[in-house]
Amino acid sequence: MSDTLYLQLDTNMEVHHPHVYLQDIAKLSCSNSKVLNRVRVLPVINLDPDKPGRYVMSAMDLVDQIQKKEPDLDITTIGEANFIITYQKEPVPNMIWRWLKVIFVCLATFFGAAFSIMTFNNDVDVGGLFGQIYMQVTGQASNGFTVLEISYSIGIGLGVLFFFNHFGRMKITDDPTPMQVQMRLYEDDVNTTIIEDMDRWKENEQG
Repeated sequence: MSDTLYLQLDTNMEVHHPHVYLQDIAKLSCSNSKVLNRVRVLPVINLDPDKPGRYVMSAMDLVDQIQKKEPDLDITTIGEANFIITYQKEPVPNMIWRWLKVIFVCLATFFGAAFSIMTFNNDVDVGGLFGQIYMQVTGQASNGFTVLEISYSIGIGLGVLFFFNHFGRMKITDDPTPMQVQMRLYEDDVNTTIIEDMDRWKENEQG
């Protein structure tokens, strides 16, 4: 009875060297350890070292290459039919540049959120509304620094904290943050677009 190789593929795999082997882009499982060790180091593609970017491949391409080396091996693919190999050169650590980018993003996010909150409050005239409520309840004019303004400010801060589900490295719950969800959706959309564009390009070439 022939051995079975299970081949699991994700939508996008990142590599940092131009010589890509099967173990770099796929999770492999086989009861025969000798066969598994042979297919792990099977060359998949040799990329141009000077051209980092995204390269679309098909699971059938991998199956064909494996069967050329192991003709008696049964192959079961799990996951994506088409996938992307993202080749990026090994980044050189530059802590100063990394911290500058982090600081810039934090400042842009902070002032952008502050601007949005201020424009919202001005449009609905929250200060005037609080002043009217304070006058009706206490009979005194508001000085703009009452329990209403204080509780409202604290509520906005807590609302933002609970919405983004983390403060620094501390997470309130184990659920992914809205930012992580949106980034994942964006990544999935990018991967789908790249694969579909490549399929259309192949169809046009063949047509």
